[in-house]
Amino acid sequence: MNAAYRKLIPIALAGGLAGAVTAVWAGPKPSKARAETPELRLSVDETPVARDGRLVGSYSDVIRKVSPSVVRVNVTQRARLASAQMPDLSQVPPQLRRFFGEGMPEEPGRGPRQQGLGSGVIVTPDGYVLTNNHVVDGADEVKVALQDGRELDAKVVGRDPKTDVAVLKVDAGELPAIALGDSEAIEVGDVVLAIGNPFGIGQTVTMGIVSATGRATLGLDYEDFIQTDAAINPGNSGGALVDAKGRLVGINTAILSRSGGNQGIGFAIPVVMARDVMESLVKDGKVTRGYLGVMIQDVNPALAKKFGMKDSRGALVGEVTPRGPADKAGLESGDVITALNGKDIRDSRHLKLTVAKADPGETATIKVLREGKEISLKAKVGELPGESKAPVVGKVEDEGTLNGVGVADLNEKYRRQFRIPEKVEGAVVTEVAPDSAAAEAGLQPGDVILEINRKGVAGAEEAVRLTETSGDRTTLLKIWSRGGSRYVVVDESKDKDSQG
Repeated sequence: MNAAYRKLIPIALAGGLAGAVTAVWAGPKPSKARAETPELRLSVDETPVARDGRLVGSYSDVIRKVSPSVVRVNVTQRARLASAQMPDLSQVPPQLRRFFGEGMPEEPGRGPRQQGLGSGVIVTPDGYVLTNNHVVDGADEVKVALQDGRELDAKVVGRDPKTDVAVLKVDAGELPAIALGDSEAIEVGDVVLAIGNPFGIGQTVTMGIVSATGRATLGLDYEDFIQTDAAINPGNSGGALVDAKGRLVGINTAILSRSGGNQGIGFAIPVVMARDVMESLVKDGKVTRGYLGVMIQDVNPALAKKFGMKDSRGALVGEVTPRGPADKAGLESGDVITALNGKDIRDSRHLKLTVAKADPGETATIKVLREGKEISLKAKVGELPGESKAPVVGKVEDEGTLNGVGVADLNEKYRRQFRIPEKVEGAVVTEVAPDSAAAEAGLQPGDVILEINRKGVAGAEEAVRLTETSGDRTTLLKIWSRGGSRYVVVDESKDKDSQG
């Protein structure tokens, strides 16, 4: 065997995608409130809905109570695309739609003024209105039309693109504010009503059920959507999703559609999230976000087996930011975070949303699974801050694992070619056979192998050595890949079985 040119075994990738750094909003308690911050006069009703299975003949009483709280939001923009077009969703699948609503004709002699409409929900008697960020983004003028015929000028108090929430304020008093429910208490099968202004035809109510909770579909930084089959169409964005008692549980935001119209899959921002963002925007003028400083990913069954876990619940830490809050607390790469502040963690997205409820400066208790043992750590949540020797090239022989993968020592050439940071050390992947298990697993040239079966990799020679023996022909890799670290499991036992 030529040590200078050997063969790495193909890997079956079983790991989930690496999560984003947990830099999250820290809830409604701002670090420094502005002088004379207004007080939100919210009405909150969190009593449970009846779930006795009885059919209801009419919801007219509920609609009569809540419909005055749902308003039309008229938006005027200059020298921009017509509002009937979607906001920039370049990172979102084309069948997902968030709506401004129907565009209206340009006014003659007024230049390139474009108008459109959406919906909003009055949440305080003195004129605070919740809507979507994409409804008012870039607006030069915003007006709110009430059910009683009044049209009032609205000020954009604040916008949060990361959750698609915006807050408006109109100068009026004793407005019909809706009661806020508890979106965390809703269950799949609960009846919900969607109220808004689709297609500019006037206020419309549709009925459905909660189809699912905890959906992440639009590529926003913070997503925890309620899914419903209540019809949502262009112009519904920013409107109300209410429960059977007429309490606001969500802000209608998007639909999944191949035709551009309703196909029974709509999404609403949970009111608990919208309320947190609103309170921060009103009291602090911005949404304060915390920072933990870890790259995280979901745990799948293959990873759970390798890490000695009973199930796949939790968030696997792929990388810890040096000198960040997690690093100072003692978190390590390979830890699985199973609970935060006493709340069990389902997956990486759930961890991100849970951390979001902590204030920067707050001490969070983190339960982790490390080497099969549970330990408890405490981290002070931070605030998000708005090469040279000749390479050794090798391939691992087909006798071990990682067949079909070429590796080399890191040098300046590879760092420049693949944009690998100086702090990253290991063996760079130079080639992956197209028909190999590694390619099937997702390994690509430019990835850096940091660990093999929990043992550090200093260079190509070590990578070759660590793949020469493997009992069950599965290999746990820690790799750096385009901006972060993650774990993957390469399973070559299937290849061996298929060869007889």
